[in-house]
Amino acid sequence: MNVREIFETMDYGPAPEDAAQAMAWLDAHKRTFGHFIDGKWTKPARSFPSKNPATGEILAKVSQANASDIDKAVAAARKAHKAWAKDAKTRARVLYALARLIQKQSRLFATLETLDNGKPIRESRDIDIPLVARHFYYHAGMAQLMDAELPDREALGVCGQIIPWNFPLLMLAWKIAPALAMGNTVVLKPAEYTSLTALLFADLSREAGVPPGVLNIVTGDGSSGEAIVKHSDIDKIAFTGSTSVGRKIRSETAGSGKKLTLELGGKSPYIVFDDADIDSAIEGLVDAIWFNQGQVCCAGSRLLVQEGISDGFYTALKARMDKLRVGDPLDKCIDVGAVVDPVQLETITKLVSESAGDIYHAACEMPEKGCYYPPTLITGLSTADNLMQEEVFGPVLVATTFRTPGEAVELANNTRYGLAATVWTENVNLALDIAPKLTAGVVWVNATNLFDAAAGFGGVRESGFGREGGWEGLAAYTKSKGKAAKLVQIAPVAAPEKADVESLDRTAKLYIGGNQARPDGGYSQAVWSPKGRLLGHAGLANRKDLRNAVEAMNGAQGWGRTTGHLRAQVLYYLGENLSARSDEFARRINHMTGKRGGAAEVDASIDRLFTWAAWADKYDGAAKGVPLRGIALAMNEPVGKIVAFASDDAPLLGLVSVIAPAMAMGNRITLIASEPYPLAATDFYQVLDTSDVPGGVINILTGSHTELAPQAGGHMDVDAVWTFSGRDLSTVIEREAAGNVKRTWVNNGKGHDWSKVDAATFLAAATEVKTVWVPYGE
Repeated sequence: MNVREIFETMDYGPAPEDAAQAMAWLDAHKRTFGHFIDGKWTKPARSFPSKNPATGEILAKVSQANASDIDKAVAAARKAHKAWAKDAKTRARVLYALARLIQKQSRLFATLETLDNGKPIRESRDIDIPLVARHFYYHAGMAQLMDAELPDREALGVCGQIIPWNFPLLMLAWKIAPALAMGNTVVLKPAEYTSLTALLFADLSREAGVPPGVLNIVTGDGSSGEAIVKHSDIDKIAFTGSTSVGRKIRSETAGSGKKLTLELGGKSPYIVFDDADIDSAIEGLVDAIWFNQGQVCCAGSRLLVQEGISDGFYTALKARMDKLRVGDPLDKCIDVGAVVDPVQLETITKLVSESAGDIYHAACEMPEKGCYYPPTLITGLSTADNLMQEEVFGPVLVATTFRTPGEAVELANNTRYGLAATVWTENVNLALDIAPKLTAGVVWVNATNLFDAAAGFGGVRESGFGREGGWEGLAAYTKSKGKAAKLVQIAPVAAPEKADVESLDRTAKLYIGGNQARPDGGYSQAVWSPKGRLLGHAGLANRKDLRNAVEAMNGAQGWGRTTGHLRAQVLYYLGENLSARSDEFARRINHMTGKRGGAAEVDASIDRLFTWAAWADKYDGAAKGVPLRGIALAMNEPVGKIVAFASDDAPLLGLVSVIAPAMAMGNRITLIASEPYPLAATDFYQVLDTSDVPGGVINILTGSHTELAPQAGGHMDVDAVWTFSGRDLSTVIEREAAGNVKRTWVNNGKGHDWSKVDAATFLAAATEVKTVWVPYGE
């Protein structure tokens, strides 16, 4: 095509990127790679090919890591950890040097990424690599500030990190930058399809002064990742990938004490209201679903368009689709590149061919060879259709309509995922009303796929848990300083040979939905004092009682929409009413425990209620300093429905210290009372009845922790499970929680110091951070 023809047709001419330097780097390594362990390359072994998906060409051969390779990498990381964690200022300088090196070699990284992954060079060059550098710059600053701003936190130790193939280098930066900044050492496994930019990063890391053993890169398939997950000397696992694999990792790490963050799949809604700027919304949709060939976990793959404009919107969208350019990813004029591998292409093709909807393939010119799939729109599906519910992970958009904002929210939340969402409207009031109602970790208003190191990213529901980026992302790579005491189980007092029984029995029931309820099973247990006095009976709750409590929490969902001020008033009132009965509660505690600390525990419990009343309207979100004309609001939202197992050693204070922060942040909670001392909890529900606590916000069960733990962990309608039980329930709760990938907070056989408020930890556990991006300007 000559210049004259270009001016006549206004078509883009080819603008191929020169791949010579990337090929030269591969050639310098003889196109064969070992692992990067302890600052050195290992000898290549059991290699497999890394291919260019646009051509099928073998770019290089990389090694398949086995258990021995993982052992060596973990040992190197462990050996390097102490010295690396010691000096935050040194870490800051190394991370800064990494950022500078990425910028200096940006073209090499971008070209190699496109060759290996198939994404258009424009995306690698203009989006991925600048964001990679940004993450290292940002976290260099976090390292510099750690001693001053996080004085009570320290590194976890050795982090095992497993990343996907859709953003190979960017996912590496998301994982490695915060881990190294906080003083951890790393063993990272890139995806089998796309290892080359991770190996280039490892090669250049020595120029930045990264000490041997701090950064280790091992390559291989899923078996290599499995070896990392199972390794006994790794302190934390960070995984980005499919929900199905995330479930397996949650189950495998259950009870191990390993920290875990999971960034999993999504089926993100893209909501267009009838007052939206249609042209802008369509351009945004192009970026939402056809960016990176739709191989994006937060892709706007479900289009929800208001019914009144749907026909015109679909017509305009199809016209725009027809103009998309599909072809050689190294051509700077290409919009849609190659799917990562023939296996993924086959999966996409099969899913679409089995669809019952109306399928529209863009009338684009398609390459004859390579892993290409045309931009596709599917309409006419029911909300229960497989393609409306499951990830395709390809350039495929499914669409339906809605009539009202309320219906839009219902449709948007009608998914097991909760990663991201997009809202298009010119009405800022509508946008900011809808955003908090969407079940998602990130919401973009009149924009899509905005990311920055300062703004947390992550999901809820089966999109995983934990955040990457911002201050909140550092929690995943740090722990509180100091060591917790070993958990000591307290056995219930056995029935005496000679019982002291009062003439009038006090029947303690369960507390569900604001009402006293008999246990479904019809069983109770006697509660004895150490002196042989019968104090009462407590019901033995079963799974049906737990089910009823969860239903009661569902009925109290309005609690999360109340103001912090209102929640504070209720908590203050609880403290006031508990104070009025302090002598009675103190005697009860003394009788159950056989000790004299009841009065002090009641006083501490009243103070704890007042403390969390104070926090209820003071746990602020943040406006993140992101580099764009706009604002990214980090909003603290309630987790939802929590089931918690109370401690044994502080029957009232342990109960209050768990219930109060959950309430203060807008959650609903079902508490399983202390096993040896349950009557403090059953007395407490009498205080709840007189303190304006709405029914279902707090539910109290008594009974066996061992019996109820698997039911709570596996309940598909529970959002989080906490355990401070005297029994170590960690393994069973974390394993069962894999079903819906719910959040867990377990004690791993360690006790808890109830004399301390530990506000930061409880606030983080009781909230989800939702990042709402609002660009502004004409």
